Order: sequence, then C-alpha cells, then structure tokens
Amino acid sequence: MKKIINDPNNVVSECLAGIALAHPELKYTPELEVISKRKKSPGNVGIVSGGGSGHEPAHAGYVGDGMLDAAVAGNMFSSPGPDRVIAGIKEANGNAGVLLVIKNYSGDVMNFEMAAEMAEMEDIPVKTVIVRDDVAVPDSTYSTGRRGIAGTVFIHKIAGAKAAEGASLEAVQAVAQKASDNLRSMAMAMTPCTLPAVGKVGFILAEDEIEIGMGIHGEPGVARTTVKTAKETAEILLRKILEDMDFVGSEVALLVNGLGGTPLMELYILNADVQAMLEKKGIRVYKTLVGNYMTAIEMAGCSLTLLKLDDELKTLLDKPCDTPAFKV
Repeated sequence: MKKIINDPNNVVSECLAGIALAHPELKYTPELEVISKRKKSPGNVGIVSGGGSGHEPAHAGYVGDGMLDAAVAGNMFSSPGPDRVIAGIKEANGNAGVLLVIKNYSGDVMNFEMAAEMAEMEDIPVKTVIVRDDVAVPDSTYSTGRRGIAGTVFIHKIAGAKAAEGASLEAVQAVAQKASDNLRSMAMAMTPCTLPAVGKVGFILAEDEIEIGMGIHGEPGVARTTVKTAKETAEILLRKILEDMDFVGSEVALLVNGLGGTPLMELYILNADVQAMLEKKGIRVYKTLVGNYMTAIEMAGCSLTLLKLDDELKTLLDKPCDTPAFKV
C-alpha cells in the first residue's frame, strides 16, 4: 500500500484538520468529525449532509456559502454515528430548521434519522431528503433500494441555493425532493481501491476487465466486461439512465464524475462523447460539470449523472456559491 498518510486509523481526522487549515472560513470539530461554516446564516434553513469518508471532495468540500452549512464525516466507507450527525445539525442550525441530505445507504439513513429525532427533542425542526440516483441495481450490499451516488452534489447545490434565498424549511425540502426525483446516475469501475486501515484492495478486476454499475464503496454492479472505448462506455451508461427516465426534449445538467483515479483528460473525452449522444437524442445540456466530485478513494472509473431541469432548478443551479470544491 502506497499512500501519503501517517496512522491509517487517523486519516479522517487528519484530512478534516487539513481542510480547515486550507480554508479558514471553515471550522473543524475534532472527534465529532464535523466541518461547518464559521460565518453562520441566522434565519436561514441549515443544510447538512455527510456519510462515510473516502469520497472526497464529498462532503466537506461542499461546505460554504450557497451549499452546505455542515458536513458530517464517518470513518472510511462507514456511516457517521448519530452523535456526529446531531453535532452537525447544531452547527448548521440558524433557527429556521435543518434539512438533511442523505444518500440511500442503510447506515446513513438510520443514523441521520436518529439524529433528526434527537434534534426535534431539542426543538430543532428537521426534514430529510434521501437521494437514490443510481439506476444500476434496485438493491445493494449497503442499501434497500437504489444507492445514492454523485448526483447528490446537485442536491447540495439546489438545496443550499434555496436556503440562501430565505425560503422555509418546507420549501427547501420540496425543491430538493423535486431535484432528487429528476436525478439519475450510473457508474463503472476500472480498478479497485484500498482502504488505509485494511491495506489491500477490496476486490479484484483483471487487467482487461471493468465492472458496469459498481457502487462508490465497491458494491457489485450489473456486469463485468472487457475494457471499452470512451464512446462505448458513454453508450452503456447513458442507455441505462435513459431507459429509466425519459429525458428526450428536456434540458439537463450533466455531471461527468471521476472516482478518484481517472485523469481529467479521459473524463473530458467521455464528456464529448456523452454530449454528442445527448444531442442526437434531442436532450439539451444546460450545464456541465466534469471532475472529481464524489470519489471512491483512488478507484479508476467514472459516473454519469443527468438532472432534468425546469426554470426553478436552472435558476438555483446558477445561484452563486463559494465552497472548496464548487464555486459559481
């Protein structure tokens, strides 16, 4: 195992400390592993997300003006406990309630909902949106129903923009849910990744083998096949997304996401092929994001996300935001 770390058991806390040092507008709460805004937004709904670490820049990279108010980190690929989540809720609370954006993994859903109940007992109103954008498999090792993957970043942006307008908790939840309902993603992996505390890869792919539909924790996908060209990869991933939702005639936001080990050159090649295919199908791309937005440590691979837009969602995507990993 070759990694730039100290103690494999301290990678999360040391990473979060480094983020706060690089971005002094952010506050790190040690042991509870929360990154939050130093400058609060009193009177606005707070937005909190999080989950297991190893997906950087998610989730701490999206804390800042116009997106998240706090991000709660679990251990590597492990959900944060309710004690961490309630700490994040309290950091984000501006006395207008808090929205929790939760990826659909069993541990995340259970622990975030337990923390929501704890917050309600302390008179902090909390609502939730559970993101289920992965069309690959109906169930996985970690979830009941579809997994939440990179499309969650769009929910962070839209919910944060709505909250910044001073909207009510109910209104922020409603628009975040609308975005989630119109969100579809699909991923593929070319190499495994290594958890620092384990010291070896979590699964094996042959030199000429890829896995279609693999999850961001290495959960099984739908098929293993030989290495494909960028055009073939675009066609495989898009076909599954477009079979699941009718995007024809719509405007969309497109996310071409790297899983940590894929060069930007390859992601941009894939983007060109995806956009050409969408144009042929009568799907207009309004906004494009290309890069590492939700990774799986150093896994080589990618995911595609389409978000069907209406005027409200377009406006919210265009609202300014300033976070370490996302700026408008």
